[in-house]
Amino acid sequence: MERWFEFMGNHPFLFGTLGVLVVLFFILEGQRNGRKISPQSLGILVKAKNAMLIDLRDAKDFREGHISGSRNIPYSQITSHVEELKSADRPLVFICNLGQIAGTALQQVGHADSYRLEGGINNWKVQGLPLIKSK
Repeated sequence: MERWFEFMGNHPFLFGTLGVLVVLFFILEGQRNGRKISPQSLGILVKAKNAMLIDLRDAKDFREGHISGSRNIPYSQITSHVEELKSADRPLVFICNLGQIAGTALQQVGHADSYRLEGGINNWKVQGLPLIKSK
C-alpha cells in the first residue's frame, strides 16, 4: 500500500488525469441514457403534464403487469413508431424491465421532453407500487 502512495506522489498528473476521466465517463454515461425519473415523480409528471407512458416490454410481460395508463410498444417495434412518438406534444416516459433498454429507445426517438423510468418495472415493484394485469 505504501508503494501506491509513493507512486501517486511521484505521478500526480497521471492520477489527476485518471480522476478527471473517471468523472467524465460517469457524466457522459448518465447523459447518454437520457433523463431518469423516479417512480415517485412519475405520478406527478403524468398528472401535471399528461405524460405518455410507453412500455417497451413484450406483450406477455405487459399483460402480466404494467403501470396504469401505459401503452405497450415492444422495443422490437419502436422504429415503426419513431415519427409518431417524436411528434407527440406531451412528455414521454419509456419503461422497460431495468431501465437500460428505455435509455436506448429514448435516444432512438429523440423527443425533446422524454424520460426513462429509473430502475424500470423492477424498481416500480420494489417500491410496492401497483401494476395492472391484462387478460
